Amino acid sequence: MKLSAELRAFEGRLGHRFAAPHLLSEAVTHASMSTPNRDDNQRLEFLGDRVLGLVMAEALLDKDRAASEGQLAPRFNALVRKETCADVAREIDIGAVLRLGRSEMLSGGRRKQALLGDAMEAVIAAVYLDAGFDTAREMILRLWGVRIGSVDADARDAKTALQEWAQARGQQPPSYALVKRSGPDHAPVFTIAVTLDSGETAQASGSAKRQAEQEAAKDLLARMEQDT
Repeated sequence: MKLSAELRAFEGRLGHRFAAPHLLSEAVTHASMSTPNRDDNQRLEFLGDRVLGLVMAEALLDKDRAASEGQLAPRFNALVRKETCADVAREIDIGAVLRLGRSEMLSGGRRKQALLGDAMEAVIAAVYLDAGFDTAREMILRLWGVRIGSVDADARDAKTALQEWAQARGQQPPSYALVKRSGPDHAPVFTIAVTLDSGETAQASGSAKRQAEQEAAKDLLARMEQDT
């Protein structure tokens, strides 16, 4: 199989030249584009998620040999979550080579976090099947890069931390409310407000409700901790 010029350029961004090009083709094919003669990337996504998990578990154990399971778990979750995979996918511009059906194309699928994260996992699996675990590991560690070293900050879940802060002071858990939804259907922007029993509130916006909630909680927590 001969890859297109776009996929050859993507190999350069990825840092891996495929011996079996059909694996890369499959990895960037969304279910909306699959046909009886063309497989989509869902099975590869399933495998890639496991390969990524093993690489990150090894990396975290090696990084901090004294860390307990309770310390490692949130760091691990921060590194393998869909948002992180999507961020890496954006850095190597997977969106430019995604093969999408017309409906996904029109709805902005090349920018969707879920599609980008899934494709990143599928590409990991494709590299693993093409060249083995060591090559996949090297690629993952290179692409994730500084995220592994700075994961302690990323691992702190702002919503959980704000709830713990409130409960430690006898307050009910923070409440979250959708303030507005703006932007086109293919690229929505959600604005979320978080409010404490004591009346303090903060707002933040994001392309997903969860992202906006986390940012709002992070802003409010920082303010409350500064005040106290």
